[in-house]
Amino acid sequence: MCSNFLPTAKMMATDQAVHGVPPSLSAKVVGSFAYLTVKDRLPTILTKVVDTIHRNKNKFFEEYGEEGVRAEKAAISLLSKLRNELQTDKAILAMSDGLEDADSWNQYLQRQQSLQGDQDSVSWFKSPWLYVECYMYRKVQEALWLNPPISDFDAFNEGKTQSFFESQQAVMALCTYLEGLNKNMEELSENQLFEQLHKLLQVSLWGNKCDLSISAGQENSQKTSPIDSLASLRPLILVDDSNMVWSTLISAQRPGQSGKTTPGRVDIVLDNAGFELVSDLVLADFLVSSGLAREVRFHGKSIPWFVSDVTASDFQWTIRQTMAANHKWMSKSGVQWQSYVKEGVWSYHDHPFWTLPHEFCDMAADAPDLYATLQGADLVLFKGDLNYRKLTGDRDWEHTVGFDMALRGFGPAPLCSLRTLKANVQVGLQPGQGEKLSTQDPDWMTSGKYAVIQFYSPHAEQ
Repeated sequence: MCSNFLPTAKMMATDQAVHGVPPSLSAKVVGSFAYLTVKDRLPTILTKVVDTIHRNKNKFFEEYGEEGVRAEKAAISLLSKLRNELQTDKAILAMSDGLEDADSWNQYLQRQQSLQGDQDSVSWFKSPWLYVECYMYRKVQEALWLNPPISDFDAFNEGKTQSFFESQQAVMALCTYLEGLNKNMEELSENQLFEQLHKLLQVSLWGNKCDLSISAGQENSQKTSPIDSLASLRPLILVDDSNMVWSTLISAQRPGQSGKTTPGRVDIVLDNAGFELVSDLVLADFLVSSGLAREVRFHGKSIPWFVSDVTASDFQWTIRQTMAANHKWMSKSGVQWQSYVKEGVWSYHDHPFWTLPHEFCDMAADAPDLYATLQGADLVLFKGDLNYRKLTGDRDWEHTVGFDMALRGFGPAPLCSLRTLKANVQVGLQPGQGEKLSTQDPDWMTSGKYAVIQFYSPHAEQ
């Protein structure tokens, strides 16, 4: 519910009837993608977390002695209990770890209890899918946090690191392409500049296929040169608003001193580490070096999240690894990126709101500081599927409902979603487009095969 008061179930029903807000996707629909995720994928991910913690037992012993082993056992015990609660559809419990976001989580639980009518009905299979999935990752953090000295252990780090190294060929190809582009930047006409922006938006878009949570942590890297694949992937982009992104960047240029224009600020709300993050950094490099942006702010997660999401340490590690690479253009890119960070042209930010279960239309009320930050951007790029689910509330929208309507009032700045489809929500399609896709490919909404570059501007409504 996008407001700062607790609604009753009756009010929620009225909201749906009057405003046409559909119900949240939920595992209570047996056989749905949400159901299969909660039933199969989430327990698999929890099992992998338990295995990872157990495999690091010797490391914990070497670093912390018996205390490390005790912490490992206690964390695994909490996670095994969590897996059992999930698989037996137990009630969702309040957070008790005292972390800064615990109150927000517990208020959200109360909100769900008032919507669903009683305490026990807020359970793994009966509640919104987005909520219970986020809850699981937050409980993984709780299990570690309650067990110092292993509180800072990132159970997903091995997978993220492996994904980066297994994508080396693609990273090299991308950095080589960027080098050629930067060399000839001065000679590019406006049309050619737009073409290059379009290309790198697509590279960043398809980088989103490298998602470890959708594969439950299985190997998921980029092997081929992403530039070479773009032409064959073009027909799979269901909505392509790249021209709106271009015109937003152009109109954000303001007259500066001595007749020169000053470009605007672009914020990128990140998704996955590994190859996808590199594709985002390459796009950000191009935005700055082409003069389409003067500053890029990256927004990531403050805790390990959805298996492969970017944290501050992933961001810094990726730049360091790129700098240290035994490849001329890759290391040159890394050095450039490090200097962007040093000079403040690039900056990394995280905020507890990104790891709460709220849909983004709650942001203005629940995280006004973050909303105000985004209002300072001329364009906000939202990467990936989870951000799209939060943008649209992860609800059972008709495919033809406008993107603007599904945002339900969220619009701090012009925004664009770069997303490969991995969940049963997609809006802004042409009449008949969704039905045609369902006939051709029943899994079109969840396979990651299709994608959108979907734009909305609050300014267009003024």
